[in-house]
Amino acid sequence: MKQENLSARVGIPGLQAGEDVKTLTSTETAGADAARPTTRLGFNTRVSFTAGEAGRGLRDGIELFRAAEELGYQSGWAYQRHFDNYLSSPLPFFAAAGQHTSRITFGSAVIPMRYQEPILLAEAAGTTDLLTGGRLQLAFSSGSDTWDDVFGAVDTDARTEGQRRLRRFLAGVSGEVLHTVTEHRPPGPPVGTELRVTPHSPGLRERIWYGSGHVDSAVNAARLGLRLITGTILRGLAEGETFGEYQARLIGEYRAAWTATHGTPPPPVAVSASVLPGPTGELRETYAAYDLERRTYGPAASRPQGALPPIRLAELPAGFAMSPVYHGDPDAVAAAVLADPGISVADELVLFLPPAFGLDQNIRLITDLATTVAPALGWTPADPT
Repeated sequence: MKQENLSARVGIPGLQAGEDVKTLTSTETAGADAARPTTRLGFNTRVSFTAGEAGRGLRDGIELFRAAEELGYQSGWAYQRHFDNYLSSPLPFFAAAGQHTSRITFGSAVIPMRYQEPILLAEAAGTTDLLTGGRLQLAFSSGSDTWDDVFGAVDTDARTEGQRRLRRFLAGVSGEVLHTVTEHRPPGPPVGTELRVTPHSPGLRERIWYGSGHVDSAVNAARLGLRLITGTILRGLAEGETFGEYQARLIGEYRAAWTATHGTPPPPVAVSASVLPGPTGELRETYAAYDLERRTYGPAASRPQGALPPIRLAELPAGFAMSPVYHGDPDAVAAAVLADPGISVADELVLFLPPAFGLDQNIRLITDLATTVAPALGWTPADPT
């Protein structure tokens, strides 16, 4: 893959912002409280592609990981989405990206477990982790029943089934005995053989995360010994509670449950957020237009050409809330992020990239975040060595 200099890729055409979009200014966000230092910086991509360009989209995704590593990012995350113009199988993608990078970690944010075969997934995860030198950071959710007509229905609800499969997967990657052979079936192993997932990758179990959008699931993740990533869609806010306040409460409950269950300090927590610093007026217009689209269409905003039609925000389930988009001049964005109760208590900031952005736009965005806002949050780029 051709590796171009980043400075040659920063020109981005702007979009026209709606008149009701309000961009942050430095004076409006001055006086933000000091934040917990951001020790890790990451990004979250859906590895989008336009109709008929899946191969190019996958290669651009690998180039994005390579560019982020060059900038000092510690992590890159990719979302799994079936039957659309996005990455549907993260593990082979991570294995390929691992051959073009040497340090950055690979996270799935998230893989819904409802439709995963847990033992096959554990085998694939162990293989991918070994091929990438122990850089896999898998995050899961329970999932929904959206694709039962394709993958098959079960006798219970999606969350219960997703949790059952997750526990089975955790047993597999932990190296536990899954079955002891009681009957010899040629050419299978002899009676008494203990069956475990192979290849086993030591340490992978400690790098399994849960993508939580509710306090109850965050507490359950802590009790299961899973790391926590939380982000742009939450549910269960109390009346009058802001998105950031609820996110901070969710993280606090997770940390308390971890310490109570395991008797040790909790691991670092990651938060995915829309943080779009615009050093130029053209970029500020682009990001304001994205904010307007997101407030109109919700999580279905910013679709690549040929993707499934979006739903409108009003069609989101009751009780769900969407995170704000922080956009404007870099100083204002940094102050707003520092003042956000949820982001400020996290250890890792994961930039959610607008799904319709192309490679050049994404590289410009991760470059601006790393060079303008992230240092103000206390972040230091990873050592290239």
